[in-house]
Amino acid sequence: MRRFVSKVTEKTDKLSKEELQRLIHNLSHELELEHNDNEEYEAIIESVTSGLLVVDENYVYVHSNSTAQRMLGISLGDVFTSDEKPVWNLIAELEIADFLENCSDKKVTNATEDFSVTTDGGSVRFLTVSVNPLFQESLLKGYVVRIDDVTEKKNQDVLLHRMENLASLTNLAAGMAHEIKNPLGAISIHIQLVQKALEKARQNDDVLPAKKFVEDHIDVVNEEIQHLNSLVMDFLFAVRPVNAKLELKNPVSIIQTVADFFKPEFQKSGITFETELSEKESKILIDEKLFREVLMNMAQNSLAAIKQKFPDGNVENLTGRFRIGTGTKDGKYIVVITDNGCGMSEETVAKLFEPYYTTKANGTGLGMTMCYKIVKEFSGEIRVDSVEGEGSNFVLSFPLPQSETKLLS
Repeated sequence: MRRFVSKVTEKTDKLSKEELQRLIHNLSHELELEHNDNEEYEAIIESVTSGLLVVDENYVYVHSNSTAQRMLGISLGDVFTSDEKPVWNLIAELEIADFLENCSDKKVTNATEDFSVTTDGGSVRFLTVSVNPLFQESLLKGYVVRIDDVTEKKNQDVLLHRMENLASLTNLAAGMAHEIKNPLGAISIHIQLVQKALEKARQNDDVLPAKKFVEDHIDVVNEEIQHLNSLVMDFLFAVRPVNAKLELKNPVSIIQTVADFFKPEFQKSGITFETELSEKESKILIDEKLFREVLMNMAQNSLAAIKQKFPDGNVENLTGRFRIGTGTKDGKYIVVITDNGCGMSEETVAKLFEPYYTTKANGTGLGMTMCYKIVKEFSGEIRVDSVEGEGSNFVLSFPLPQSETKLLS
């Protein structure tokens, strides 16, 4: 239309009055049709459930639907006073604004990234933001930014993992029943002994047995009651749903914090503590507190295994070594935890994540069960490789919001 108007304008002085009137009438009709087309275009854009944001080749705001304005926190008042400023200056969600600015700086024409945002009500929503080129007559005219709310899908994935965890409750309950039988049996025996002693006393002119005799039995009963209470508390801890508040977080900073906490304790025992953390700022969907619990539990287990093998700090000029490494591979974020401690037998590895299975004298057998539940809650996986007498290697993998290529060394 602009080209046509430009060409006609150059020839208006050569047109007759009648030709000029017809031209104006035709132009008026065309403009009316174009206006109707624009209204239809606006209606289509508004009816799309995804947020759509159109920018020019310099990322200056061109158009957006109300969904995009709501998701990104764009104020139309800011748009009208932006004075041709880049669109990231109009977006309230800073991480998304930085993503678009980075796409502009690096001349990226196709990109996708996931973000977690907190609403005014305090709930967390998950957004997928995609940038695609906008071509007109084979020329790049700008970019279309699409924003999809994938919160429900994420929640469905979490629900599926929770249902899988519930399926394991049968085995857990069976293990609990077995654990309870022994203390109950001990309590029953000692109460029967006290009852018999009292019955004998009544038959012997109410002469009670020695004080120590009764106290010993009562002490055993009290110990077994405490044991039962501990079992019940551990059971409740194991079966309760993992109350995870999932957000997209950079795991490196969390791992570094845990490493800084444990490093002095390892070094105090003569154990070499190494970290090799990826410099790339990848983000994964986790609960920061629960992720830290998993790392701390596994670090404590490694410390105990190394101390068991190297009780005096070294054996035959060998010393304990512990390492945490991270990287990305095949669309997964990988955390590798390695130690050269006492290792585990094949039987122990096979039962490692089963409730109540432990090789420690004072262990509950629930620590690794909880680690497994938490990692599953993050849609992750744990793989264990261990050789008895040589050490263990734990590999934790978590899905990345988008594919990356950095490999583990």
